[in-house]
Amino acid sequence: MSEPRNTPDSTETEGTAGTEGTGVGSEIPVSLHGCPVDRRSTDRSWVVHCNRADYLELCTALKADGCAMPIGVTGVDYLTHPGRDLPEGISAERFEVVVELLSLRAHRRVRVRCQVPAGDPHVPTLFDLWPGTENHERETYDMFGIRFDDHPDPSRILMPEDWEGHPLRKDYDTGHVPVRFKEAAP
Repeated sequence: MSEPRNTPDSTETEGTAGTEGTGVGSEIPVSLHGCPVDRRSTDRSWVVHCNRADYLELCTALKADGCAMPIGVTGVDYLTHPGRDLPEGISAERFEVVVELLSLRAHRRVRVRCQVPAGDPHVPTLFDLWPGTENHERETYDMFGIRFDDHPDPSRILMPEDWEGHPLRKDYDTGHVPVRFKEAAP
C-alpha cells in the first residue's frame, strides 16, 4: 500500500505557494487543516498549534489522515513562562493540552499543542476518536485541572476524590508530609 501524498494544491510547504495543508504527506506544511505547523518541525515529527475552538476539528482531521495511534495526552502550565514563542494567530494561554499522535502509515509523529485559558480550562474529550485517551485525560484533569467535555468518567485517577487542588499547577503549594517512623512514639 502506498503512502498518501499531498498534492501541490493541498499543501503549503516552506518556500512554496499554495493553500493550507490537508493531510499527513511527505513535506513539512506551513499549516495543517487551518492550524500552523511549527517551523522547527522535521519531516518525521510535526508540531501543530491550535486554539481551543479548533482542537476537536483538527484532531478529527488528523485521525482521518492516518494518525491512528494516540501516544499520550497531557497538560502544561505556563504560569511562569507567559511570553513563549508561538506561531502567528495562536494566542498564548496559561495552560496547554499536548496530544502526541503516531501515523504508522506515514512513519510520523504529530504533536498537537492546544492553548487553554486559565479562566475556563476545558477542551473537548478525544475519547470518541481514540478510546485509549480516557485515562490520559483523567490524569491531566487530576494534575492540572483541565476538564475534558463529555468525558465518560471525569473522576480523579491519581489523587483521592476529596483532594483539593491540582498538584502540577505552578501555583500549587508544595508543602510537605512529615515522615513517621514505625517505632517512633507520637
